[in-house]
Parts: sequence; structure tokens; C-alpha cells
Amino acid sequence: MNFKFNSFLIIFLSILIASCNIDSKKESHSIAKKESKKPNIVIIFLDDSGYADFNPFGQKDVPTPNVQKLAEEGTMFTNFHVPQAICSASRSALLTGCYPGRTKVFGAHGPKERGLETTFPTMGEVFKAGGYKTAIFGKWHCGDQPETRPDARGFDESCGLMYSNDMWKYHPENPKYWGKYPIQFWENGKVTIEDVGIPEQKNLTKWYTEHAVDFINRNNNSPFLLYVPHSMPHVPIFCSKEFEGRSGQGLYGDVTMELDWSVGEIMNALKKNGLEENTIVIFTSDNGPWAAYGNHAGKTPFREAKATSFEGGTRSACIIKYPDRL
Repeated sequence: MNFKFNSFLIIFLSILIASCNIDSKKESHSIAKKESKKPNIVIIFLDDSGYADFNPFGQKDVPTPNVQKLAEEGTMFTNFHVPQAICSASRSALLTGCYPGRTKVFGAHGPKERGLETTFPTMGEVFKAGGYKTAIFGKWHCGDQPETRPDARGFDESCGLMYSNDMWKYHPENPKYWGKYPIQFWENGKVTIEDVGIPEQKNLTKWYTEHAVDFINRNNNSPFLLYVPHSMPHVPIFCSKEFEGRSGQGLYGDVTMELDWSVGEIMNALKKNGLEENTIVIFTSDNGPWAAYGNHAGKTPFREAKATSFEGGTRSACIIKYPDRL
């Protein structure tokens, strides 16, 4: 199925939520009966993942059974494009439904830079106003100032990094600059790890996933928006010790397998809590791979990669699952 621009997601979701409150006379229709409850929304948003990193989109060497299952049960969008092929711009578009040209969020924000202006409501604010529990566990990258952090932009719960995981003192090109701003790990508006290092990087995917599963378990009786923007597979890539060497295809393969595991854990939590049939699950990436990093970057069959306007940069794999509706 063809769709262009991830800005459509917030519009798509808003229409679905609004439809839940429409008084339909077609009560005999099975879909009308199921739509009496507001659907939950889960967005799994990878960082710099290549179009062909997972089995449904052409990956042959690394097993990704959970993403494969999601594709079989949902709908694959094979011509899905992001509005700008780089971190902050793509994320702000997802959060607001607005093009970067309107929000003036371009490129990738560094520490202390201007974030997404508060004049643009986020989906966290929109869904929270609609009675949803809201959470983000992962990479924010839309501003690290008090007024632009997740807890100020409509998210009840949050944890993760405020910007990219390569903006640290070990940056290969400019360690002195990035060393001035150590990566901090935030949780619910407070810094819980002052200086994220290699041990913490290895556990980011696991931590985000554990928080997501716990959130689902605690909110199984109320509608929720769960946004999981993973830090991986953005360089520098890391995986937990449980996945080291698992793929037989190097570190990038191991990282891919752990991300697939994360998808499986989230889907299993939905099923365990009886929420699978009334949950919209969206799986995609902010942009294409950072091809300059060779075997530490993902795969794409298209021209060029991240940070370009060619298809290799803007065209991302996308799967949406909404049982009996899509």
C-alpha cells in the first residue's frame, strides 16, 4: 500500500479516535460494535533503520520473526516517506502532523538548542486531553529545555535520552565538543543517569522495552498512547549481552534481532492483557540508514541514505496493524 509522509499518522489516528464517538445506527455491523471503546495506540519508531533491515522488506540473513508476524497480521506500507530524512525534523512531524517547514524544526538538534515550539500541540497533548494515558520511552530529540521536554508536552510518563546517542564524549569526529554535554538518561522529568556510557548504551533497547511492557500492564483498563522511539540502530550501535553474537551477522545483526525481540515483547503484552484487538500498532523508522558507517548501518535498495532527499533517505519501512479495520 502506498502512503507518503509520516505526518499523516497523527491525522489518521485523530480520525480513528473521533470515529469512536460517532453514534452509528449500524449496530449489527461487527466493526461498529468493536469501536465502542477508544483504541489504544502503540508507535514503535526506530532510529536510522534501513528499509530492508527486517524480513518482510527483504532481509534474508537475520531472522526477525516478530516483525514478520506483525506484517502478516497487519498492513505493509511499501511507499511510505518521511517529511525530512533526519532525526528531529522527522520526529517533530510525527508528533505534530506538521511539516518541518512549518514548525521550523530542521535537521538534528544538539544539546541546548531550540526545541519544538509549544505553539504546536503534540499528539501527547491531544490524546491526553481526550482521556488517554500517555507515555514515551526512548529518544525524544525535540528539545531538552523544561518547556520542551516530554513531561511538558503531554506525556504522563517518560524515560530515555533527550537527543541522539552519538552526542557524547566518544564522538569520533568532535569528542571535545560533545564531551561538554554528557548524555543524560531522564525519567519522568528527572535525570537518573548523569553520564550515559557504554554499559548504559548496551541496555537502552531492553530498558525502553521493559518500561513499555510495564506501562501496558498497568493501563489495561484505560485507553493509552504508547510511543517507543528506540535509540537503535543509530550509531554508535549497541545491544544487550543477551543478544551479543546471536545473529551471526555482526553487531548490526545483533541489534536488529534485539529490536525484533522488543516488538515481540510489546505485542505479547498487548495479547496477555486482552488488548490486541483494540490497539493500533505502528512500526516504522524516522528516516533511512546512515550508510557512511558501512557495516554499522542498515540496508536500503534505494538511492542514497539518511540526510538526503533521495528515496534511500525518505523511504522507510512501515507496518500498521489494526485488527478488522486495516
